[in-house]
Amino acid sequence: MRILLLSFLFFSANSHAQTNWKNIDSHYGELPSSFHVYESKDSVNGKPNIMYYAIASLNSPDLIFTSDTTLNRRLTPAQYLKKNDSALLVVNAGFFSFATNRNLNTVVLDGKLVAINEQSIREHGADSNKYFHSFFGTFGIMKNNRPDIAWTFSDSSAGILYAAQKPVPFIVSDRAAFTRKDLMKIHHARFKKWKVETAVGGGPVLVQNGEVRVTNNEERKFYGKAIYDRHPRTAIGYTKNNEIVIFVCEGRSDSAAGLTLPQMAKILKDIGCVEALNLDGGGSTCMLVNGLPVNTPSSKGIERAVPSVFMIKQK
Repeated sequence: MRILLLSFLFFSANSHAQTNWKNIDSHYGELPSSFHVYESKDSVNGKPNIMYYAIASLNSPDLIFTSDTTLNRRLTPAQYLKKNDSALLVVNAGFFSFATNRNLNTVVLDGKLVAINEQSIREHGADSNKYFHSFFGTFGIMKNNRPDIAWTFSDSSAGILYAAQKPVPFIVSDRAAFTRKDLMKIHHARFKKWKVETAVGGGPVLVQNGEVRVTNNEERKFYGKAIYDRHPRTAIGYTKNNEIVIFVCEGRSDSAAGLTLPQMAKILKDIGCVEALNLDGGGSTCMLVNGLPVNTPSSKGIERAVPSVFMIKQK
């Protein structure tokens, strides 16, 4: 009886781990042969979910992988699409401030650093005299279309982006400023100049070396047990075959509960991501393909305006 029970538990766990994906390319008109869209309505841990991912070959000569951002204002994904009429895919990217409309994460466009990390965050309450300096996960693409995910520091004065290939714990100090000199003094061996053509930041990192490894504690992105809350999500990653994966899931509705960060990390690993990064989620989660909405945004289907997006264009 015990052997049968263990066998049943093993089978159940493995059955649950398998997500069924359906190709839905036909929903979006004519697509390049190197680009595909998939949907799953499988439940996750007994909760309903609606999830999608687009996958595209970074080796395709017909595709351009890029970003876009605004200054002190926000646009909806549909407005970014209108601004970039050749965009095959548009998806929301990094976190931002509602008060200032500014990005809180790195954005690199055509090799230029156009938005920087929020490098210093003031603590509240009894520790309000202290500042936290975190290094957030960032997805980047080199000139040769080689993808990478790293933990970054933005030197806004020099327009240079530095990156570490392993997670770096946040630093606590009584100084609001945290400069490149401070970085080199503490972590000179970890950070190198990161020469990427395109980059969008977020955090935390979800998958490293093909394994689930959520670096929320190092990045200090979400407080306490917040990584286990279910929400609409957006993520980006890449496979060993040099394919980019853009993932979104719905949430906050009766038909879709949303995902925790560890749940999303496991799904991205199962898809084949060797590295993956969480981007802004919740009401910001929105992906368009060929101008058509893929997911339904959680705010009654209304797109939220955001200051940065990741895009795939056709040449």
